[in-house]
Amino acid sequence: MRYGVISDIHGNLEALEVVADALADENIDKILCPGDIVGYGANPAECIKILTGLNTIVVCGNHDAGSVGLSDINCFNEAARIAVLWTRKTLTESDIIYLKNLEFVYKDRSITLVHGTLQEPEEFHYMLDEKAARATFDLMDTTVCFIGHSHVPGAFIYRKNRADYTNAEIIKVRNAEKVIINAGSVGQPRDGNPSLCYCVYDTDKERITFKRLPYNVPKAQGKILKAGLPHFLAHRLSQGV
Repeated sequence: MRYGVISDIHGNLEALEVVADALADENIDKILCPGDIVGYGANPAECIKILTGLNTIVVCGNHDAGSVGLSDINCFNEAARIAVLWTRKTLTESDIIYLKNLEFVYKDRSITLVHGTLQEPEEFHYMLDEKAARATFDLMDTTVCFIGHSHVPGAFIYRKNRADYTNAEIIKVRNAEKVIINAGSVGQPRDGNPSLCYCVYDTDKERITFKRLPYNVPKAQGKILKAGLPHFLAHRLSQGV
């Protein structure tokens, strides 16, 4: 089985189209998305349409929930809040129904999918340290869990009662008891690299590979500015922050 994992798309159609084409060439069996299809970017409805067309398994992210009134957006920063309110106005009724029906956690026999943490998944906590990772490891009953939310690719690897962090390009699942993978971000990377990020999990080879691809950043930026969204949301795309 080969999973393609794409997280935090955030209405960035230019990035999503590039990664969708790449996954078509990757011999992928199933596409997974740990949430945040919308928010920040200028093409939320178009991104939803692509993901539904690809039959993607998606869980709810905080911007997905905020855009349809399922969570309080007062904790968002000003730019994020403006973008969420703008997104609400652009979604169709079918888009709203789709986002409202997203589950917070998905699980099958081999993988778990959640936006932030398995501890109170509807609260969208960040997993930024070993303590947060351990809380999710304790709740996992699959070997691999994919998350997003921080927009920074990396992995927590649990072995011999230790939870170690790595940002290695290739994660060998066979060498771990459990693994939590942050898939990074397709639409708004924040690790200093503006190229979109995704990963591929090959269950036969028991390894997860992070991949980066360039996309038309100026076009995505132009759409954000044309929509009247905060300039910072356009600027950060070229900086990877």
